[in-house]
Amino acid sequence: MRKSIILAAAVFAGLAVSACNTVEGAGKDVNSAGKAVSETARDVKN
Repeated sequence: MRKSIILAAAVFAGLAVSACNTVEGAGKDVNSAGKAVSETARDVKN
């Protein structure tokens, strides 16, 4: 029983860490897309 709990905790910790990396990457992608839209809007305005 104790081994199962330890294994479950290790799997959960691994998933949590990988999810943080995924969210960070998604945030960078959204930021990059926002900058591209802003630059294009500036270019069209001028």
